[in-house]
Amino acid sequence: MLSLVIVALATVASGFIVWGNDKHRGTYGIAVPACVSVAVAMLSWMVFIQLGSGYQPGVTWIPWVLPIILGTAVAAAVAFLLGRHRFRHDAAQLTAALRL
Repeated sequence: MLSLVIVALATVASGFIVWGNDKHRGTYGIAVPACVSVAVAMLSWMVFIQLGSGYQPGVTWIPWVLPIILGTAVAAAVAFLLGRHRFRHDAAQLTAALRL
């Protein structure tokens, strides 16, 4: 159970780092990348444990490291896609409002 807590804390931190490094972070909330990161990490941790990769010699690192990597990668992808989409949408709405 300690590995689950450590994975959760590490992925929350990586989600906040992803948010801090995104230049379009003003278009979505601070918790979006952190929540996505934790959700992906928790689901992947459960899958890895159910597949039997936890607490076995030679593969003990899989439920510790891979969920953190997967959560960070998905959070970065969501921040990239959501930030760009929201930025374009907000710019189009502002342009339409200014043309009136």
